[in-house]
Amino acid sequence: MPDDGLITVASSFSVRETVERLLTFVTSHGLLVFARIDHADGAAKVGLPLRPTELLIFGHPKGGTPLMQERQTAGIDLPIKALAWEDADGKVWLSYSDAAWIAERHGLGPASAQAVKAIADGLVAAAKAATVA
Repeated sequence: MPDDGLITVASSFSVRETVERLLTFVTSHGLLVFARIDHADGAAKVGLPLRPTELLIFGHPKGGTPLMQERQTAGIDLPIKALAWEDADGKVWLSYSDAAWIAERHGLGPASAQAVKAIADGLVAAAKAATVA
C-alpha cells in the first residue's frame, strides 16, 4: 500500500480522453457521477497557468455506505475521486485513493471488508479501462 494512499498509473491518452474513458466505464457499470471538475479551466479563468488536470467524482451508495456504517468518517473519502493530470514532460497519469488505505485511515474492519475489496477491484478495472490502449 502506498504511504500517501495514492495509486498512480500512466495513461496512454490525453487527460480529457482518460477522463472520458473513465466516465464511460463508471456509467456503464451503474455508478453515479457526482462531478467532473476541470482544474485547468478554473485556473485559466483567474489568469493562472495549470497543465491539464481533471477530477472525476463517482460512486454508488451500495459501495460506500457499508464503509460509513462502520465508521462515518470514511465519508470524507467518499465518493471516490480520480484525478487525470499531465506532468511537466507531457505524460498523462491517473491517480486515485487506494481503497485499502481508506480502510486503514478510518480503522475499518471486517464489517466493511467486502465493500472495500469491491471498491478496490472496481478501481483497478476502471483505471485499466481509462488508461490502457
